[in-house]
Amino acid sequence: MSESLGQPLIDSAELKVLKAILEGTAQSTGEEFFRALVSQLCIATGVANAFIAELLPCKQRIRTLAFWQSGGFLPASEWAIAGTPCEQVIAGKLCHYPSDVWKLFPDEAGVESYLGVPLVSSEGVVMGHLAMFDAVDMPAEPRLLYTFKIFAARAVAELTRLRTAEQLKLSEQRFRDLFDEAPIAYVHEDVESRFISANRAALRILGVKPEEVSSTVGMSLVPDTPEAQRRVKEAFASVGRGTDTGGVVLELRRKDNGKPIWIQWWSKPDPSGSYTRTMFIDITDKVLMEREQERLLAENSYLKQEIQWAHQFDEIVGNSEPLQHVVEKIRRVAVTDASVLIQGESGTGKELIARAIHSASKRSGKPLIKVNCAALPAALVESELFGHEKGAFTGAIAKHIGRFELADGGTLFLDEIGEIPLETQAKLLRALQEREFDRVGGKIPVKIDVRVIAATNRNLLQAVAEKTFRDDLYYRLNVFPISMPPLRQRKEDIPALVAHMIAKFSARMDKASQHIGVQSLRLLQAYAWPGNIRELENVIERAMILSDGPNVEIDPAWLPGAEAASHHCASSETSAGPAATQLEQVERQHIITVLAQCGWVIEGERGAARALGLHPSTLRYRMNKLAIAKPR
Repeated sequence: MSESLGQPLIDSAELKVLKAILEGTAQSTGEEFFRALVSQLCIATGVANAFIAELLPCKQRIRTLAFWQSGGFLPASEWAIAGTPCEQVIAGKLCHYPSDVWKLFPDEAGVESYLGVPLVSSEGVVMGHLAMFDAVDMPAEPRLLYTFKIFAARAVAELTRLRTAEQLKLSEQRFRDLFDEAPIAYVHEDVESRFISANRAALRILGVKPEEVSSTVGMSLVPDTPEAQRRVKEAFASVGRGTDTGGVVLELRRKDNGKPIWIQWWSKPDPSGSYTRTMFIDITDKVLMEREQERLLAENSYLKQEIQWAHQFDEIVGNSEPLQHVVEKIRRVAVTDASVLIQGESGTGKELIARAIHSASKRSGKPLIKVNCAALPAALVESELFGHEKGAFTGAIAKHIGRFELADGGTLFLDEIGEIPLETQAKLLRALQEREFDRVGGKIPVKIDVRVIAATNRNLLQAVAEKTFRDDLYYRLNVFPISMPPLRQRKEDIPALVAHMIAKFSARMDKASQHIGVQSLRLLQAYAWPGNIRELENVIERAMILSDGPNVEIDPAWLPGAEAASHHCASSETSAGPAATQLEQVERQHIITVLAQCGWVIEGERGAARALGLHPSTLRYRMNKLAIAKPR
């Protein structure tokens, strides 16, 4: 049977028993403790036999840790608990059979009495049990049973300590294996950076032999260069302050051959302050690759710049002084984030300037979003620019992302900025100054990072004076003004523009290469071009649609007043003066353009003379007179 015993006071007899057992086990640990416990327990209580056993992982068997029987120790043994008095104890109950054990358990021949108590951990898990048995009766004595439970608890503590120590040993071994075999380098260093220990990865990366670990000083591997010394001193200074140092890139030299290596370094001081725990990875290949990549990128960037400046930012065609002045402004402002206001007549190419600024800026990897403010209804300008929330107004059936959000990180081009209604100008000013705005119907500000380029063909200062455009918005947009010259002020660019347009339309119309005739070019040069480059493009496209031969001819009727001006220029060709000089420059540029298109071939079906409608000898005469020579 099993009994639940109270906790009575202990008299002098029990104190002697306790003292005897305590003195017998005080100096022992582990196996010696368990042997001392069971032997002293039997001697002090007069019971013949005692053992302490642990429950095996299978939960069906036990194994003795110490077994005292009739004055001596038995070797360790194990047995199944089913059908034995131990079964109830392992179930977590104190079990006491004062007599007749052999009757209840036939396998326990010769056993008359039994007392067992479970060894229960602090988590409530049964770890094993402590038991006593005898061939004579073992009366129920509460104080003795209480004493027995006390030492069962002491056995639990020792068993827990042993298991913890075993787990720590296994854990230490696992960590030792991980330390030695880890692909990441680990090093322990003292306060003078002398190595205490290093794993295989560290030895391999640093070129250190195992026998050289104790004589290796980490600082000695740092090259004697200002940058490398500065970095390592800053890193070690942070460790000296007791702070973590993570992700620092250090340059070192291998100990065996002196080759340069780069590591990414993490170091943390030990709480004792006597050494540091350092981890690092080899990033030499990455650093060398990044350096090569930087070199190639720099070279690529340089070549792109050379090409870009040579071609006037891709689509900006011409070499006149007014246009080169604009290109220089683009060059200066593109690398900044300043707002730009492009002013000029309609058709002068303001959008091309905006694209050129964006493509040459650090935002070129992000989108360039264009908004034609004149094409938006006044009631929808705010919604298109800043977006709206669902239900913000009638018809707002879904959330709408505005152009500012679409351009986040990139550039927003506001064409025809002078057409924005006054009520929207205040919100636009806030977006430019605070870099945030509210969607229509929204309550939470939206943060943005947008560069704004505005363009207009209106006189904004006059609009400011007339109170139709906010002065504060004007000055916020006009940080860097660019004025686009009209085509009539850069007529020397017309030959290059015409050649560019013919090439573009030839590819689009799937036509063979064509050239502009001399007389047609004179007409184009003489015209005032109120519609600027857009008008010129339309005229060239119309001429190419109507042209069947290799030459593109312009009908004088398309350009009112141009024919008279052309004749005047032609009649003045031989006279001295600025007009004749300018015409010669135009003619020279046109001949050079056609020669370049023809590969500097003068005669034949694909020669420049045929394209210009001239006899080859005449062309050679003009080339000689105008000092035109094939470039090397």
